[in-house]
Amino acid sequence: MKKNIIITLLAAIILSSCGQYNRLLKSKDYEYKYEAAKAYYAKGQYNRAATLLNDLVLVLKATDKAEESVYLLGLCYFNQKDYTTAATTFITYYSSYPSGKYAEVARFQAGRALFLDTPEPRLDQSSTYKALQELHLYLEEYPNSIRKEEAESMMFELQEKLVKKEYLAAKLYYDLGLYMGNNYESSIITAQNALLDYPYTKQREALSILILRSKYQIAKNSIHEKKDERYRDAIDEYYGFKNEFPESKYIIEVEEIFKNSIKEVNIEEFKD
Repeated sequence: MKKNIIITLLAAIILSSCGQYNRLLKSKDYEYKYEAAKAYYAKGQYNRAATLLNDLVLVLKATDKAEESVYLLGLCYFNQKDYTTAATTFITYYSSYPSGKYAEVARFQAGRALFLDTPEPRLDQSSTYKALQELHLYLEEYPNSIRKEEAESMMFELQEKLVKKEYLAAKLYYDLGLYMGNNYESSIITAQNALLDYPYTKQREALSILILRSKYQIAKNSIHEKKDERYRDAIDEYYGFKNEFPESKYIIEVEEIFKNSIKEVNIEEFKD
């Protein structure tokens, strides 16, 4: 115990000297080096701590410091905002020590690191799916965790990112209109699939108005023989939209679509 205290004090002293740090990198006194790495971490010098820990992880593998060294290395990367490497390190930890002291928090931190590393909705979302999978596995493994609410919140935010990407795709199809084909159909299919996959999304109204607009545009641009059927389809969509979003910010546009559609079908049941 006394020896460990002395080593820790010496490690703390060494932090004040850059030259001493360079000599420390070459040191073969691994216990001393490890305590110095922890001291650097405590002072927020994560890069130096990570450099030392990278040299030590394999050396300490068969010791009582093995678990902590890998976990601490993951924290160093995380605090440097190198989230990809942090996630990989945390995954290495819980894969190597599934019943370890830091297993639960390492699994959570892996999901959190991947969550923070996800790109904006317009970009490829492969990492978003990976983050969702990691957080899902965490909740499966630790269903009663004190971090459950935070994990679920991150998952919901990731799902919203995926929905946003689908919305942007549906909006692009709508904006393309009849350019090189009927892109309104693609807009409808993309938006409907997003609603099926994520029925509780915050983008629900935005996706729904795209569907209504697209059906109306399809009806307007149809050949005479199909206009009646397609305007009826737009009218059905109007009723569904109005029922779900009675105070929608799009209500003026929605009522205009309905008014124009019933003029085209000209049938008694819509006259009131």
